[in-house]
Amino acid sequence: MVCFRLSPVPGSGLVLLCLVLGAVSSYALELNVTDSEKATCLYAKWQMNFTIRYETTSKTYKTVTISDFSTATYNGSICGDGQNNPKIAVQFGSGFSWTVNFTKEASTYSIDGISFSYNISDNTTFPDAKDKGIVTVHDAVGFRIPLNNIFRCNSLSTLEKNGVVQSYWDVHVQAFVQNGTVSTKEFLCEKDKTITTVVPIVPTTAPSPTTTPTPKEKPEVGSYSVNNSNGTCLLATMGLQLNFTHDKVVSVININPNTTDFTGSCQPQTALLRLNCSNIKYLDFVFAVKNENRFYLKEVNVSMYLVNGSVFSIANNNLSYWDAPLGSSYMCNKEQTVSVSGAFQINTFDLRVQPFNVMEGKYSTAQECSLDDDTILIPIIVGAGLSGLIIVIVIAYVIGRRKSYAGYQTL
Repeated sequence: MVCFRLSPVPGSGLVLLCLVLGAVSSYALELNVTDSEKATCLYAKWQMNFTIRYETTSKTYKTVTISDFSTATYNGSICGDGQNNPKIAVQFGSGFSWTVNFTKEASTYSIDGISFSYNISDNTTFPDAKDKGIVTVHDAVGFRIPLNNIFRCNSLSTLEKNGVVQSYWDVHVQAFVQNGTVSTKEFLCEKDKTITTVVPIVPTTAPSPTTTPTPKEKPEVGSYSVNNSNGTCLLATMGLQLNFTHDKVVSVININPNTTDFTGSCQPQTALLRLNCSNIKYLDFVFAVKNENRFYLKEVNVSMYLVNGSVFSIANNNLSYWDAPLGSSYMCNKEQTVSVSGAFQINTFDLRVQPFNVMEGKYSTAQECSLDDDTILIPIIVGAGLSGLIIVIVIAYVIGRRKSYAGYQTL
């Protein structure tokens, strides 16, 4: 955890900001605003990124994704007073700013509006942009939350307007904090409400046996990518089949890339690809650099909605799959299994990934997995043939010796 202590904001006391670099490699922003008596009055923790589509001077369109908030400042974040309402203000990158305003009523408070501004004149971030100047996108959210409740929305939520897609997840926020203590009572967004609904399981008199799932056809191959200010930073192409066991029932799910959303982030030492769809809250693939010259799949996190209303979640941050040199891609066309836990495995088909050093949006030379390397079969076949020949010679020799010995006895 890296903490930055910012200068006091007039009328709101000290602002304490913590950037938590967690297992998933995107930035989790955590903001704690205190009043003049150092009591918490506004608390927020969240993850986000922005995708901006803009027109170029050649009348084509480009897309850029903003996901690096390591240089963020929080000037203007305030608790609120009789004249001003609470506000979260974030400045980052080259001319980006993001603000959230809150209002209060008798028994509720509201996330009143979200504004995002960017400087399209910045040629580094927006090369060949046709328009110039500061562009601001405002969304009137108007979401009401009971007082003394913390709003939680772990699910991915998006706002789309004027060519800008704002993505938010793992959101926890409470304005108008009472008595300086952040509430433990959560008010959930609609997507999270379906996650926490658990259908009671009636115990049976005898344990039910584990059922065997019906074999699934080969999943469709999907193409996924993650962009940052420098362009495409992660590429992945793969067919995914999920195998999981819950309450002694084994299930198999093929991921349909046509109905699957994806996002992620790229950092110097880690990269994240996150998939989600109607029945998968999130499926995270976290890559890491080792020995400064190779990359590998370090972590998989999954959370899925089950048909009975409960949720199945597994995480493992101690994996070691898909190992390849930096500057190359990893490829495995044949079926491969990533064993996340005893209850959850991922079968991959026609896999190719490159989470680092992507050049011009294209894969680099691939390192193939051992399953694809047919050359290894040649020494195996030759060795097996020689072994068989030796066994035949030995058996023939033994039989010949026995016949010779029997003949001498007769004489």
